[in-house]
Amino acid sequence: MNIHEYQTKELLRSYGVPVPDGRVAHNVDNAATVAEDLGGERWVVKAQIHAGGRGKGGGVRLASSLDEVRQFTDQLIGSHLVTPQTGPEGRLVQRVLVEQGCNIDKEYYLGFVIDRASQRITVIASASGGMNIEEVAKATPEKVIRESVDPAVGLMEFQCRKIAANIGLRGKQIHEASKLMRALYKCFREQDALLAEINPLAEVDGGKLMALDAKMSFDGNALYRQKAVTELRDFDEEDPKEVEATGHGLNYIALDGNVGCIVNGAGLAMATMDAISFHQGKPANFLDVGGGASPEKVGNAFRIVLQDPNVKIILVNIFAGINRCDWIAEGLIKAMRDQKIDVPIVVRLAGTNVEKGAAMLEEAGLDVIMADNLDDAATKVMATLGEQGQ
Repeated sequence: MNIHEYQTKELLRSYGVPVPDGRVAHNVDNAATVAEDLGGERWVVKAQIHAGGRGKGGGVRLASSLDEVRQFTDQLIGSHLVTPQTGPEGRLVQRVLVEQGCNIDKEYYLGFVIDRASQRITVIASASGGMNIEEVAKATPEKVIRESVDPAVGLMEFQCRKIAANIGLRGKQIHEASKLMRALYKCFREQDALLAEINPLAEVDGGKLMALDAKMSFDGNALYRQKAVTELRDFDEEDPKEVEATGHGLNYIALDGNVGCIVNGAGLAMATMDAISFHQGKPANFLDVGGGASPEKVGNAFRIVLQDPNVKIILVNIFAGINRCDWIAEGLIKAMRDQKIDVPIVVRLAGTNVEKGAAMLEEAGLDVIMADNLDDAATKVMATLGEQGQ
């Protein structure tokens, strides 16, 4: 689960991480009031969306007067901001963060992530922070420092000092950076985060370190014990289909292909997408109906998948263990009778009650394409799309 920059900064502030003074605003007058209350002669007006690259997309503006604060807020709120991470459709801006401007002497990068290879929290840092950090990591990976944290002892002081020195900090800044890293690490651990990123971590006003931009993402499986974090969730920033799917106990992630997928089990869902890709197709989604898929759940899965106008065919791939193929068949029959389904459906069934499920589909006289195995299913999907000229 992601949260907005202003929410991240408030959370980090509570752990002692230095962040600029600022407040969120939802309209022009509100933004001007915030700027006036903050004081000073310069303010930064920042669009609040769940996407990076806002600076490159024009979503971060430096204002030198209250009139400019109003002007930039008016231009941003209600617009669709296009960044390298949003796609061409952009994201609707509904709020801005107004902060005091800072004199930036140097920009660094600091992040904490879960490294799946080492199964440890890993600190990532660089002396080349700012908007081009992705390019820096690709072109000059030696400029990116990584340090794994032993979960038995946590982030150690010597590790913080080593990281700080390796990105070029000196003297009192090393102590300051070490304190900041330990605070960020504590926040990361206690809030069940998957990512905590400060970019840039800036050297301002003669050497003081400050988190000018920050991003956090949290483990959805841990939200049941993170009530305060859960309350920060902004459903407007999420795909409505994904939100609806969660409400029905389905795991759904929208992709950019045209082959809709309805599968039981995350591993089999990944294998299904791999098979489609292997046969030169593009999955339109990841959808796991889970281990105990009722007919109603299957029907909901079809409705959600069909909300995507890019879907030109649906592949149903079920390997039943806890599930039963006759449940899946019942749900499929009901969905095809109750919903307007005008795309071809390829079905592969295996496991518990497979003969009964196949017989139910045959007796119902539905226009579905049966497949013997996953490879056969993917082959038939692509052949059907080819016949349609897709």
